[in-house]
Amino acid sequence: MHRLFVFLGIAVTLSAQYQGLKSTWVEPSSNIVLPASDTFDNSNGTVGIINAAGPVNTEGHPFFVPLGTNGRACVNCHQPTYAMSLSAASMVERWITTGGKDPVFAAFDGSNCPNLPQDQKSSHSLLLNRGLFRIPLPWPPKNSDGSPKPVEFKIEVVRDPTGCNTSAEYGLRSSEPTISVYRRPRPAANLKYVMSGAQAIVLKTGMPADVDPETGKPVPMNLMSDAREPTLKTQAVSAIMGHEQAGGAPTQKQLDKIVEFESQVYAAQIAHIWAGPLELPGGPGTLGPAALRDRRAGVLGDNEYDPVFGRFDNWRKGSDYYRASVARGADIFMFRQFWIRDTAHINSIGLGNPVKRTCATCHNAQTTGQDLSAGWVDVGTTNFPTWTEPSTWAESSELPVFKITCSAKADPHPYLGRVIYTTDPGRALISGRCVDVGSIVMQQLRGLAARPPYFVNGSAKTLREVVDYYDRRFDMKLSDAEKEDLVNFLGAL
Repeated sequence: MHRLFVFLGIAVTLSAQYQGLKSTWVEPSSNIVLPASDTFDNSNGTVGIINAAGPVNTEGHPFFVPLGTNGRACVNCHQPTYAMSLSAASMVERWITTGGKDPVFAAFDGSNCPNLPQDQKSSHSLLLNRGLFRIPLPWPPKNSDGSPKPVEFKIEVVRDPTGCNTSAEYGLRSSEPTISVYRRPRPAANLKYVMSGAQAIVLKTGMPADVDPETGKPVPMNLMSDAREPTLKTQAVSAIMGHEQAGGAPTQKQLDKIVEFESQVYAAQIAHIWAGPLELPGGPGTLGPAALRDRRAGVLGDNEYDPVFGRFDNWRKGSDYYRASVARGADIFMFRQFWIRDTAHINSIGLGNPVKRTCATCHNAQTTGQDLSAGWVDVGTTNFPTWTEPSTWAESSELPVFKITCSAKADPHPYLGRVIYTTDPGRALISGRCVDVGSIVMQQLRGLAARPPYFVNGSAKTLREVVDYYDRRFDMKLSDAEKEDLVNFLGAL
């Protein structure tokens, strides 16, 4: 296992598995063998990766070789070092190492817009500063058969710092009207949990859930930040045709191989930089990737007897400062009540507004901290006035701003009415519904320390900024010590 120690303020790797041979970046077509288990250092300590099926030979593997025209493979955006995702810092490192030539910077979505000069860092600022990729979505949204969906609102571009949404070639007024939003890549790990909990009816809307096109069975709708892809297979097709810019669809064999690989990868923090291993006898049973491999998916954990991330009683009683802090943070996450208010798909579904609950009310899926039901909610990170961006009158902004005007016949957004300003309409770009504007599917909380920044728009550079946002948003009244405990807890996951 890697262990980082700090000496005179400098992080030094004292020992490492196959030191000098192991790369922290897996290149497409590198033809290496990934071990059954591996570890990678980060600022908090070490993230662990488990391939439950054993060592993985990447030679010819469709997750690890380019299937399109721009030199990318799935692994470009889902690196083991970063808990099968990416960090913004890793993008800066890749830019320096490759002079901006790494396929991850492909013009299609690795730059702010494909029509910008691709040799300039400023053209890739969202990826370099926030770890964001451009997600071009057709407008209006389409059904699976290609027909347009009914839409309850019109959308206008208020501010366009990337130039893509007003571009004659790529924007809303192009020959193929497109809306560009910018989002973080989700981890391609622990996916048995992400794909569990399917129900026929979406609890937040009362509407039928999407179905697997192959089986006709309902799907959990927690895979993407806007729930647009029902299965790992459809997501792989879209990624290969889009992110990799393939000229034709992948084969069934290639898709099966990708899904097989993604379904057996587990990632979680495994050690802390000062406190050492997190997987300890008598400790909480959910820490580390082995717990994710071994535990059952689809379990509701918003209760005292079987909490989301298990019990931290022994750590709370011990003398180790860090572990005691993590235990206190787990208690805040599970049991500290605060008033949740004005949050679409939480307060608007009959729970009351406000309603006194805890973090685990929404992050309720055991072992990962997702929502066990289809998890899109509007906590306010992308919608004015609670968004994480500068005010609408600021002279500069990194993200586009859209004005949503809802039809008089549609149900309005429950707390923002019929005129909404947003940097990312979220689920509404797929559903066409006014009530969904700004709703984003909450994601798993594992391997967080390996993959900053946070939120769908990469606006929180640290876990402390995440905690600060929720403290402001819901007036949690957390002390500095409580914030430290909650940050330590999240960083241990």
